[in-house]
Amino acid sequence: MVTTTPTDAPQDRGSEQSIEQKAVAGLSQGALVRRRFFRHTGAMIALVVLILVIILAFTSVGTVIGGTGKLQASGDGTLSINGLRIPGWWPLDWFTSYPIVNGGQPTLTLFPFALGEHPFGQDTLGKDVFAQVMRGTQQSITVMFLVGIVSLILGVLFGALSGFFRGWVDSLIMRFTDVIIIIPIIVIGSIIGKLLGGNSAIVFGLFLGILSWTGLARLVRGDFLALREREFVDAARVAGASNGRIIFRHILPNAVGVIIVNTTLLMSAAVLIEAALSFIGFGIQPPDVSLGQIISEYREAFRTRPWLFWWPGLFIVILALCINFIGDGLRDAFDPRQQAKVSARKANRAVAAIPSSSGVMMVDAPTSTDDETYMDEFGGGSLPGPEAPDEDRSRREGDQS
Repeated sequence: MVTTTPTDAPQDRGSEQSIEQKAVAGLSQGALVRRRFFRHTGAMIALVVLILVIILAFTSVGTVIGGTGKLQASGDGTLSINGLRIPGWWPLDWFTSYPIVNGGQPTLTLFPFALGEHPFGQDTLGKDVFAQVMRGTQQSITVMFLVGIVSLILGVLFGALSGFFRGWVDSLIMRFTDVIIIIPIIVIGSIIGKLLGGNSAIVFGLFLGILSWTGLARLVRGDFLALREREFVDAARVAGASNGRIIFRHILPNAVGVIIVNTTLLMSAAVLIEAALSFIGFGIQPPDVSLGQIISEYREAFRTRPWLFWWPGLFIVILALCINFIGDGLRDAFDPRQQAKVSARKANRAVAAIPSSSGVMMVDAPTSTDDETYMDEFGGGSLPGPEAPDEDRSRREGDQS
């Protein structure tokens, strides 16, 4: 006996694929990652907010390229920053004192919306807090991305070499990593920041990134130790691929999820480390500013002028949270065990596609080659089945007579 479905029934009702498998059928791994990431609400909101903060910080007060970053007096007695100054749309800068307006309180109003002359207020010297916070946000963003890039390069390089070659290479790199791990990063960062990175966020970010790669290297090493024993690596080695090709073309793409997620976590930690070092006076030094330095400079005025703390603290929290939410979205996107929730409409559609008993017919026909052999051996005809009730009664009456 075989079961057949009427021709008017949908042909995909007997499909063994789940709803999730049908939704991702035909998509590459990269397309699946992008799809999961773009559907992560928290990560997308954080990405939009981070982009807006970056645009606001770098276009409002402009930036300085090159130079020493120190103040210098021009011929007319005005102060300027040593270096190539690219102006922004905000008319005030972060190092000039202006006449105090509104008692130094913020002029920003929400209803109706208006920025005023000093939306974030002024300090006791008349400096514009909005310009200072935007400049400090620039410094934090610069340090954040430099730490991420430097840690990514060093962590992937040392972790890949250690996990792939093992042996004395692994021992040498891991012992060097242990030496860096046991030294507190705050101590080293404060010394480097005081000696070399006081007037340059770029130098400070580079040295901070050199000290932050150890955790990523250990994670990459663990992934490489597991992936180097997989069948596709053996196949590539048999095909004549070099060690470099195996590392960068075969193993590294399979470890990219761990690498990207932990890089975002390092970037988030870099914002907090930079703010902490600047707060204790070992980060970005005056006349340049950073968010941690602003909080440290006006910490004694917390009771009387709290707006001097609100805005730099708010932007530190925004940067750290945005990077953390983006990292959380990337983790879910690269994790193959994460599956999207099926909506009620798709679930109802899948249930409706299941064949019902009314649409099933039983056909008297062989279901396999063994049944066909049986039928040929016994002279064809249908397979033996239960006898009809009338024939069974007649045979019993004949036996009794």
